[in-house]
Amino acid sequence: MAWGMRRDMITHSVDPLNAEPPPAVLGENDLTSADTFYVRNHGPIPDIQPESWRLRIGGLVDRPVELSLAGLRDGFARHDVVAALECAGNRRAGLMKVRDVPGEAPWGPGAAGNARWTGARLADVLRAAGLAGGAEHVAFEAPDVSQMASPPQPFGASIPLGKALGDEVLLAYAMNGQPLSRVHGAPVRVVVPGYIGARSVKWVEQITVQAEPSANFFQFSYQMLPAEADPARAGPGDGFTLGPLAVNAAILTPDDGATVPAGPVTVAGYALTGDDRRVARVDISADGGRGWRQASLESELSPWSWRRWHATLDLPAGQADIAVRAWDNGANLQPENEAELWNPKGYANNARARIRLTVAP
Repeated sequence: MAWGMRRDMITHSVDPLNAEPPPAVLGENDLTSADTFYVRNHGPIPDIQPESWRLRIGGLVDRPVELSLAGLRDGFARHDVVAALECAGNRRAGLMKVRDVPGEAPWGPGAAGNARWTGARLADVLRAAGLAGGAEHVAFEAPDVSQMASPPQPFGASIPLGKALGDEVLLAYAMNGQPLSRVHGAPVRVVVPGYIGARSVKWVEQITVQAEPSANFFQFSYQMLPAEADPARAGPGDGFTLGPLAVNAAILTPDDGATVPAGPVTVAGYALTGDDRRVARVDISADGGRGWRQASLESELSPWSWRRWHATLDLPAGQADIAVRAWDNGANLQPENEAELWNPKGYANNARARIRLTVAP
């Protein structure tokens, strides 16, 4: 079992390692176990010894700080946050049905997961360093050098200072009550609930408070480009940078194309949203979107958690076109279809999830 992952993980690439769980497995529990949680990398997984790891905080601060793992654990209050992470490329396979997205992995709905993260609040660490005048952004850098950038560079990202000071943003060293595993960012990763997964930098070693967003290649490569743009030539100003997640829902069971017996059929999945919004409702249709009814929502584990949902449909023999749409408490609703959302990097597919079932008599 490579890197402690399940044997049935869907592997999109080995080097760098990118994998997601089968949809039905992902829907089994409120919290996603470490062996089931999706893995997204841009370069080789670094081998960092916990005793030698150091975190350096600098830039627009009053007192540059260097912390060991013990210093982070013992010097700052310990906090838990249940939060969902979602890759910006989650559900890209749906966009690829509209038009190819060359060079990108065909992620299904499994590039998302929900876990209990434990660590120190980033805000506490920043306040220990003291914020100097002009501070507007907080940048993170890790040691995993990616060949995707030219020239190759370590992965990095930034978030606005206002988000960085939120109580939910952690420097996490544990996941679901266990020490963070190497594949998920050990010894310490950033966890930025409500933002695309690319901002939750794994193996973080450097934090820089600065006036501008990160100049790292991966800060601006995660941007929403217009459909006509050439991603190979695009620069930081050619699209808008991705940050907060869009409201999204996925169907995890049954599988698209499955054959089910006529009568009661349970359809289930997850819904999530971004920033400080919350999932408010999930609707389901058994006729491709002409008529809707509300699905049942599971309990909310935290303001940053996903919410599992389910609905039992009474399906007659024939073909059933199932559609699902989620609302958040800002009255944001998933778009109708992928054709409206296609973009040359295949990011942020939050179109209404659809499956087609054969219903046997």
